[in-house]
Amino acid sequence: MNEIRKFWRWMRKPKQSKIAQLIETIVVVVPIAFIIRTYFYGLYQVPTGSMETTMLVGERFFADKFTVLFRDLKHGDIITFNDPSYAYSDNTLVNLWQRYVWGPSNWTKRVIGIPGDHIQGKIEDGKPVVYRNGQKLEEPYLNKFSLIGVFDEQVTAPNPPWHYRSYDPAYSYTEQPFYHMTAESVMLAKKIMERYNFEWEKIAGTPAIEQGRNGDIYDIKLGSNQYWAMGDNRLGSFDSRFWAVGGKPLDGKLIHGKIVFRIWSMDSTESWWIIDLLKHPIDFWKKIRWNRCLQVVY
Repeated sequence: MNEIRKFWRWMRKPKQSKIAQLIETIVVVVPIAFIIRTYFYGLYQVPTGSMETTMLVGERFFADKFTVLFRDLKHGDIITFNDPSYAYSDNTLVNLWQRYVWGPSNWTKRVIGIPGDHIQGKIEDGKPVVYRNGQKLEEPYLNKFSLIGVFDEQVTAPNPPWHYRSYDPAYSYTEQPFYHMTAESVMLAKKIMERYNFEWEKIAGTPAIEQGRNGDIYDIKLGSNQYWAMGDNRLGSFDSRFWAVGGKPLDGKLIHGKIVFRIWSMDSTESWWIIDLLKHPIDFWKKIRWNRCLQVVY
């Protein structure tokens, strides 16, 4: 308690100049903020559809970073972690900089396997299934909707000018529950994709094919501090099926949080909502998915 009083008196002492005040703020406040954001909580925006329809592009989430430091992760937890395919430095300081300050992107997937688990992917009756320790998994969180290509003129090269989005055939394009679409954007994407031999529609419940490989066939035993992570949108997720089958499951040290709460949901790829408001002051409010705001996530 005495140390706290000393610190408080030091913070409140008369400042000699604005420069001195700024330096003290940087020296004291910034490190404290960094520690809190690194080890206590995180705020994340969803950039891709790999977790549809549990998580949609444009949604903002709160992640618990504190309890994962001393509590084991469980099957079904939705986690955030650094890109496992990134070439991390062997230098300790550089490695810490890459993982906590500036480096690989953050990914979000669901924990399917934990250390010691035997994970197998098989095709049964034309459908991909997952076995854990010999038991076939029931996965109610999986995306049950097919994906279709939707043209997006805002996409910049070298990325293709379309996105795969979950599509509910019970609604028209303009009334979709997940993403706003138009018949024109869908038909244009279909025309372009078919011209270049891309698959326009991916049917729910079918095997995921990537780079000529069947991503739903695998067999791996997880070692100490190794995890198997997969997206709920199995047809649109680059996950352990593709980057871990070569013998590199997700290293536990790359995991830094567990998603627990959805704060905000908006059909937008903008990093800052204020930018979207300035660009589309009228349509902005139509993009907000009010029924998906302020919710606990499972």
